[in-house]
Amino acid sequence: MKKLKIMVVCGFGLGSSMVLRMTLDSVLKEAGIKAETFCSDEATSRGEKYDIVFTSQPLVHLFEGKPQPVIDINNFLSKDEVKQKALPLIQQLSSEGS
Repeated sequence: MKKLKIMVVCGFGLGSSMVLRMTLDSVLKEAGIKAETFCSDEATSRGEKYDIVFTSQPLVHLFEGKPQPVIDINNFLSKDEVKQKALPLIQQLSSEGS
């Protein structure tokens, strides 16, 4: 299985991205998926290397034209939303590296 590199982006790379990262890490752990997750801010995110990006709807435009999938999350504390919107894609991408 490929170990994915998942970037979580918010305006400053501190508050809300950390909350979403903790939610994402919990979902990944429950699903038995190993991935590298990290937080970034708007400006720095443009130069990062990643397989998938998680962010809020207002920041999705930052990643237009990029080949990597962008997952927009409304409730950063909702494990159910992360599971529904992202888990099938994460499972698919991590198995492609096998």
